[in-house]
Amino acid sequence: MSLQAFFAHNVQLETIEEFAVSDRFKDDNGATIPWKLRTLSEEENEEIRKASTQYVKGKGGQRLPETKPEVYMAKIAAASVVYPDLKNAELQNSYNVHGAEALLKKMLLAGEYAALLGKVQELNGFDRDMEELVEEVKN
Repeated sequence: MSLQAFFAHNVQLETIEEFAVSDRFKDDNGATIPWKLRTLSEEENEEIRKASTQYVKGKGGQRLPETKPEVYMAKIAAASVVYPDLKNAELQNSYNVHGAEALLKKMLLAGEYAALLGKVQELNGFDRDMEELVEEVKN
């Protein structure tokens, strides 16, 4: 094994994958338009986690961090979507919302949103449980 394999220039740092979030979004020929999703680095994940954390009063007046899972997942999903451009003002205005997370929730049906969250988790490696990882290490 070579240490060179771990150098940044030898590693694929970002993966972009197409995913048909919904068959409701169609091109001029009636074909479903796939969305483009990207992987996130742990550095980006930490920033999103911090942005999704608020401090609540704990025992004895102590301030304790509390991450809101629904806020965290919405931010992870929005950060992962490359196409369509969720930050596009015209797209947001067409749904009468402000912000990428709000846009996702407005433009997708509940099941579509759940499917997107599942795909984003899978793409970023959150779908693998500990047993799978142990088996992979054994082999």
